Parts: sequence; C-alpha cells; structure tokens
Amino acid sequence: MTSQSQGIQQLLQAEKRAKDKLEEAKKRKGKRLKQAKEEAIAEIDHYRLQREREFRHKQSNIMGSQGNLSTKIEEQTTEKIRDVTNSFHKYMENVMKQLLNMVYDIKPEIHSNYRDAV
Repeated sequence: MTSQSQGIQQLLQAEKRAKDKLEEAKKRKGKRLKQAKEEAIAEIDHYRLQREREFRHKQSNIMGSQGNLSTKIEEQTTEKIRDVTNSFHKYMENVMKQLLNMVYDIKPEIHSNYRDAV
C-alpha cells in the first residue's frame, strides 16, 4: 500500500510541477505579448512622428511657394496699375480735347430719312 500511496504522491507532485510549468509558460507568453504590444506602439508612434514631420516639411515648401506666388502677383498688379495710371495721364488731355471738340462743333444736318411733308 505504501508503494501505491508513494506512486500517487509522485503523480500528484508531477502534476503540480506540470501545472506550475504551464502557468509559468503562460506568464512568459503574456509578458512577451505585452512587450511586443509596447514595441509596436512605440514603432507606430515613431512612424507617425516621422510622417508628420515630412508632411509639415512639404506643407511649408508648398506654402512658401504660395507666399512667393502671391508676392509675384502683387508686384504684377502694382506694375499694371502703374502702367494704366501713366497711360491715363499721357492720353487724358488729347481725349478731353476730342470730346470737347465733338460737343462744341455741332454741325446741323437733316437726316437722310427725313421726307418733306409738302
């Protein structure tokens, strides 16, 4: 009987050791999963920061070129306004003379479609 009880005790101890090893393996697996998750999160954050940095760089290049474009447009507009103003001052006197001559020099004529009522 004692050998049977010793055999049972050994089986119980072996079962306990197996259970302990299984629990330890589960803990290690959980720990590895947690570590992998943390590494993945860190990698994602690093990638996100890198992409945001690239986006800001591209955005600043585009916005910078738009700033230059608006400056060029402003310069062209100023130049055109200056040209129109110069043209106005250059031709104003001649145009006014022509208009006044047309108003002052009225030549009365009978219209070609006019019929005598007589």
